[in-house]
Amino acid sequence: MKTKNLLAVLFLCVTLAVTAQDFQEERGNLSFLKDQKVVNVEFKYDHLRLMKDNVTEKEYVEERRDFLNNRNKGEGDNWLKKWEGARETFWEPKFLDLMRRTVTESKGIVFQKDAPQAAYTLIVDAQWIYPGWDAWVMKQKAKVTTVLSFVETNNKENVLYQIRSIEAPGDQIGHNYSNELRIGEGFEKTAKSFGKLIIKRLKKQ
Repeated sequence: MKTKNLLAVLFLCVTLAVTAQDFQEERGNLSFLKDQKVVNVEFKYDHLRLMKDNVTEKEYVEERRDFLNNRNKGEGDNWLKKWEGARETFWEPKFLDLMRRTVTESKGIVFQKDAPQAAYTLIVDAQWIYPGWDAWVMKQKAKVTTVLSFVETNNKENVLYQIRSIEAPGDQIGHNYSNELRIGEGFEKTAKSFGKLIIKRLKKQ
């Protein structure tokens, strides 16, 4: 009985400890979007750090691959393939889908990759990721921090609007044992909240 009670308390503590998403350092305005039909989207990972220790992606990948390979031969190599494909398979599509379900459906503005004809580009700069974990009786959500910048497509030094999204939570109902999928949910949450913010800002223009 004591063990069950302890597990219940630990589960509650972990659940309540989840950090909510926050927006900070907003500058510029979104008036330039009012008459746009298409916005180009680029994803950047140049400044990406991971875990609470802020390790580089290279350090994170090497450590996790070695850990998994030592646990089961070949497991780390298989994981590395999933990790390398996660950006284009999970993270970026989930972000774009939520931009479609928010801004596109409300304002008719399409956000898509590889649209050089668009006057403006949204740069999604992933700065920090915490993968989270799921151990059945307890779990912790992923967290994704990004800097979201609108720039002129032909002059990307000209930043028209920028905001920092802090620790967008990534999780699914039930259990999710894939770090990559949980992170994808963090990108989805980022876009959902950012999309709503864009709609709100454009109503004031």
